[in-house]
Amino acid sequence: MSAAIHVEHLSKTYVEGILRRKKRQALKNVSFTVQPGEIFGLLGGNGAGKTTFIKILLGIIRRSEGLAMLLGFPAGDRRARKRVGYLPENLRVPRHLTAITALEYYGHLSNVPSHIIRSRRGPLLERVGLAPRAKDPVRNYSKGMLQRLGLAQAMLHDPDIFILDEPTDGLDPIARSQVRGYLAELKQQGKTVFLNSHILQEVELICDRVAILAQGVLKEVAPVKELTARKSASLLNEVDVHLDLVGEETAIRDSLQRQAVPPAAVTNWQAVADPQVAGATPVKAHSFRFNVKLPDQLGVDSLVDELRRRQVSIVGLTRPRMSLEQAYLEIVAAEVIEK
Repeated sequence: MSAAIHVEHLSKTYVEGILRRKKRQALKNVSFTVQPGEIFGLLGGNGAGKTTFIKILLGIIRRSEGLAMLLGFPAGDRRARKRVGYLPENLRVPRHLTAITALEYYGHLSNVPSHIIRSRRGPLLERVGLAPRAKDPVRNYSKGMLQRLGLAQAMLHDPDIFILDEPTDGLDPIARSQVRGYLAELKQQGKTVFLNSHILQEVELICDRVAILAQGVLKEVAPVKELTARKSASLLNEVDVHLDLVGEETAIRDSLQRQAVPPAAVTNWQAVADPQVAGATPVKAHSFRFNVKLPDQLGVDSLVDELRRRQVSIVGLTRPRMSLEQAYLEIVAAEVIEK
């Protein structure tokens, strides 16, 4: 099966000005592949080249150099474009249309027969939560409602790949969760979803892989989990762990001291008292939770061994995980500083 999206050494240079023509490179030697059935995120700040990339895929503008393929066809080929469901960042719907007539309008633009439009529009509007307002003019719609209508029109002709520009923009948390559900369903159906979003928490929850652009240069292409795990390991000079222990406080503190852990490395110390029984004499706390910074994984192992030797039970040991947003900021930090 052909790749859903494949680009090699893709570059785009704009020529600006009339008298003094100046070149501006929006994309610089970008290469990656999106496989069928993936949910793939394109990340980057303003001016990173995301919109240019999407316009090249759809044939709205032409590349300057390199290769761009969509569903096995050259980018812009009509055979590929008719299999794309596209949601632009700011969908413009004629204000006099209703949700019903808007789907008829967009469906006919995609050469969908009228009887198929009629059979699909009701379930689609129900799916995106617009059925109760289906006959209202879109001029009375909120931004979130227009976004829902945009998702419906993108799904109307049952495309193989969805290219979505900020699909959750303007939606409340419940609606965002619903959109994630739609995208997961599309993936289960074997569809490919290529989305651009600045809401990195949403991307982290739904995407299989991401590509990060900075000033037209591809910085990373990786699975989300791999990217966050790799960045966590590379950025932390020390190993930061959270411990949940049951045992004598003196045994715990002696263990830390024997491992040469400085007091400043232990933070958020909490002592949890034992449950009290009516009429019983209060007992000392023997459950403790705290964070500790250790020099490396060997330090973690040594501390665990020492705690167990002193009969301290380890109820929980966790390491903080870097979020996609933190990983993204680290990757593009150099470009932000330069600006």
